[in-house]
Amino acid sequence: MTEIKTLSLFAITAVAEILGCYLPWLWLKQGASVWLLLPAALSLVAFVWLLTLHPSASGRIYAAYGGVYISVALIWLWLVDGVRPSGWDMAGVAVCLLGVGLIAFQPRS
Repeated sequence: MTEIKTLSLFAITAVAEILGCYLPWLWLKQGASVWLLLPAALSLVAFVWLLTLHPSASGRIYAAYGGVYISVALIWLWLVDGVRPSGWDMAGVAVCLLGVGLIAFQPRS
């Protein structure tokens, strides 16, 4: 159960980070309202706070989080941008998630 909670927290953290970066992109590149910067800032604050909820050393958390971020970013690419990930993308995600598992769930003494 701990693994599911950890991966879920990583996924929520990734969505907060991506949203915090996507909203300014909409403003700068798509001409959306400048008011999108407010929820973007709040989303980035949530992202930072969520990273602090993990009990392990920060470096290990950031390393494992990176693999989950890549996975969530490709899901975002598909669902929000409408671009279906390639087979190569999916293979890369599999490699990243294997790395996440090795880093985050290694035996600890």
